[in-house]
Amino acid sequence: MFTGLISDVGEIVSIEERGQLRRLRIACSYDPASIAVGASIACSGPCLTAVEIGQSNWRCWFDVDAAAETLARTTVADWTVGTRINLERSLKIGDELGGHLVSGHVDGIAELVKVTSFDGMTKFDIRAPKALMKFIAEKGSVSLDGTSLTVNSVSEDEFSVLLIPHTLAVTTWGTRQQGDKLNLEVDQMARYAARLVEAKD
Repeated sequence: MFTGLISDVGEIVSIEERGQLRRLRIACSYDPASIAVGASIACSGPCLTAVEIGQSNWRCWFDVDAAAETLARTTVADWTVGTRINLERSLKIGDELGGHLVSGHVDGIAELVKVTSFDGMTKFDIRAPKALMKFIAEKGSVSLDGTSLTVNSVSEDEFSVLLIPHTLAVTTWGTRQQGDKLNLEVDQMARYAARLVEAKD
């Protein structure tokens, strides 16, 4: 489990195709001694497993394997060498839950349709897959590229989020542009509430 609070921004430094598996090496500022093989790390949304860890030129790196399912359902397939990604280590018992509960299981890919900056802040208008819009509510929570965000407004097939300067500075959101694809995970509470309503009906 995760909280959607980004703890580092990593960079893809190598990609290796292994049949239907794609191995990616991610450089970051984590202490390599603090990452165990098998650890779960949210990488711009998807929860991926660290399969190898090391250090090069005073920089930590870890390898993850992306299977065909991950490549088909997330933006991982679009990552290239140099792509910057939001990172979050898995939640530990006793950690502060400052965002909302995030599983690292991406529900779909959203599209950034408009970017509006003002007073150091930026508003992002986002189009989500139609089937997921019923889970997105004004003032509710949503995870986009692994970041826990509050929904500002909702229309038929779009919603908006507003990011403050701090979030723009410490995540990949500061460089986001119209047309970018985003990993979307809806709030688990909204998903279960909708399922209960469907079951009742």
